[in-house]
Amino acid sequence: MKVIFPTCAGIDVHKQFVVACRLRLQQGHPEYETRSFGTMRDDLEALAAWLLEWGCTHVAMESTAVYWQPVFNVLEGQLQVWLVNARHVKAVPGRKTDVHDAQWLAELLQHGLLRPSFIPDRAQRDLRDLVRYRQTLVEERNRICNRIQKVLEVA
Repeated sequence: MKVIFPTCAGIDVHKQFVVACRLRLQQGHPEYETRSFGTMRDDLEALAAWLLEWGCTHVAMESTAVYWQPVFNVLEGQLQVWLVNARHVKAVPGRKTDVHDAQWLAELLQHGLLRPSFIPDRAQRDLRDLVRYRQTLVEERNRICNRIQKVLEVA
């Protein structure tokens, strides 16, 4: 198989921890190193430093829900981060642990077998968050107005 990224990493993201596997070719043979990190800001910055030690340029990240967002935000400016669809990666049987998931992600990324999900730039994400928050506030205001109207009608 053709190697696209000689030094890369795979990250399996969970709610309270992430498992990262960095991968590089040493004299034609893959060398792996796997480590777990917490999800607090300091831990994620330590993850970024750990990945950059080996000169990683690309990271494949697998996550469900919104747990990927803090990891992505910390790594975004330093590495090329690919959020990959868990359904595409999980199609391969035999990987039952987080360590194997992270290694598998790194291997797939190294050979160019992953497609990144679309993630808008930071300004667009911030605007989306703001618009969604505004919508929540408008809906809450309407619920309160309806409750007040109901109380007045009953009285």
